[in-house]
Amino acid sequence: MHTFALPSAMSIPDPAFPANVAYLKPPAPFPVTVDADDVLHDILAGRKLTALFQPIIQMASGDIIGYEGLIRGPSDSPLHAPMNLFKVARACGLTLEVEHLCRQVVLERFAELNLPGKLFLNVSPECLLLRNARHGETLEYIAQIGINPERVIIELTENQPTYDYELMREAVLHYRNMGFQIAIDDLGEGFSSLRLWSELRPEYVKIDMHFIQGINNDPVKLQFVRSIQEIAEKSGTLVIAEGIEAQTELLVLRDLGVAFGQGYHLGRPNAMPARALPAEVVQALGRHGVAVYPQRSSLEKNGASIRKLLHRVSSISPAKNNNEVYEIFMKEPKLMIIPVVDNGVPLGLISRFDMIDHFARPYQRELYGKKSCSVFMDAKPLIADHETSLQELSYTMAQSDAHHLYNGFIITEHGRYMGMGTGHDLMREITQMQINAARYANPLTQLPGNVPINEHIDRLLHSGSRFWVCYCDLDHFKPFNDVYGYRKGDDVIQLTGEILSGHCDPNRDFIGHIGGDDFMILFQSEDWETRCQAILDDFAAAILAFYSVDDCERGGYISEDRQGKKVFYSLISLSLGVIKVSAHQYYTHHQIATQAAEAKRQAKKIHGNSLFLDRRQAVANCADCA
Repeated sequence: MHTFALPSAMSIPDPAFPANVAYLKPPAPFPVTVDADDVLHDILAGRKLTALFQPIIQMASGDIIGYEGLIRGPSDSPLHAPMNLFKVARACGLTLEVEHLCRQVVLERFAELNLPGKLFLNVSPECLLLRNARHGETLEYIAQIGINPERVIIELTENQPTYDYELMREAVLHYRNMGFQIAIDDLGEGFSSLRLWSELRPEYVKIDMHFIQGINNDPVKLQFVRSIQEIAEKSGTLVIAEGIEAQTELLVLRDLGVAFGQGYHLGRPNAMPARALPAEVVQALGRHGVAVYPQRSSLEKNGASIRKLLHRVSSISPAKNNNEVYEIFMKEPKLMIIPVVDNGVPLGLISRFDMIDHFARPYQRELYGKKSCSVFMDAKPLIADHETSLQELSYTMAQSDAHHLYNGFIITEHGRYMGMGTGHDLMREITQMQINAARYANPLTQLPGNVPINEHIDRLLHSGSRFWVCYCDLDHFKPFNDVYGYRKGDDVIQLTGEILSGHCDPNRDFIGHIGGDDFMILFQSEDWETRCQAILDDFAAAILAFYSVDDCERGGYISEDRQGKKVFYSLISLSLGVIKVSAHQYYTHHQIATQAAEAKRQAKKIHGNSLFLDRRQAVANCADCA
């Protein structure tokens, strides 16, 4: 006998229902400990399982292409949730019997409801590999209930590692020959799902919900799904995104080219599932436009580690005397630093210049030549673990004594010596990272830079969507920077970025920082003009805080220019130049940049905070723009 400890049925999580929604009619609570064997045998004997179905949709059309069949135990039982049901089945040695019944119940109910499209039927690899179950039994059963095998997708759900891939390929081929197709569930979550994909070449792969939920705010998840989609396209596999819970997630996945979707936002598991999508989902999928992808920050904390700077430099023991160390330097003219290590623990560094300088002084060699090399070593070297980020080490080095820059630093792993890194290499990597980061995100405002701006314009053009390009520029910013200093100038640029961002819809409007005091907004919001006016109003009010009361009353200030002449400078104002982009009006981001820059120039001709809309139809194929 097996006993199974469970809380009352009310507290068992059920993926079919949100955790914070109470049942309308709560089931009677079960005792904390029940006889698991009896409960399970009762379920098997009475076929007390219920089939639920969750729709799977095609992203491009919004059509429901099929349903995943799910199972629940009796609602008044502690084995209601499938996780608990199969946990007890494994403990009782009845996993295959329970799974077999689950499939029968799902197939029968699918046929009874006459649901359209395909049925995704969960099957464990160990059940698929049973030789005595692969001789037409499944085919005969679905034929009896009137389902064509071409409508059934065998969805491999991996609960434990799969090692016999040759046998698995044989089993899959057997079922394919009968007309079934194959799907792999929870890609990215299982024990060996990527290996299974490579070995079995399934028709479908389902991406685990971890990588789907919040994808609109997580550039790492975005890159993961994008990579899976690229592999799928090259291998002829169709991707299903599981766990879609928000419209923003849905639209990002659609734009990535993911073929199918599944999740609460599209339809919950139900015994009587919907045959059409909710109206708001259909409307969202039918609306022209593109989703705004999440962007990486310019210098992420979790960037590259200093391990990439590692040089394998031979160390010496503190037992070495100074004469021996001097000879090492003489034999190796290019050797600048020797680390001193005792039983794997770094103690310090000996600099070539310090050693030669000491021995060049009168009597130093005679006095210290036979003494331990630790006498002349720097006993407080810069030491960093190999997982330390480049940015973190750069900050530490900037706060340390200058000699660490040319001496370099010791790299360790769990406190044990690995090798050395040089200050020159560190500076080169940090500089290159800043150059690359500036192309993708402005370090001052953290807004996307030129590369993401151009990529988003190209996506909008490719989609054939209507949108508005708003080029934003500060007037009279340069003299303000000269008079009040770069620190205050940076504050104004940051303020501008915050105001612009605050009036954009983060799911529809893209804001980027071109550089300096130039910004660009790519509006898909139809109320873009109202948003622009709110931007100008907020900026006009906020900029006054950067001037004195007298300057505000005068509308500017008097200062000397670079030739020493007294000049009156107006307060900083904001100019917005806007162009409307219709389908097939432009073909490249270069054309749009040229027209938007012209609109900005026209806006700057207007005194004060201004908005200019270029109402002329641009010639899309003009030679200057191409």
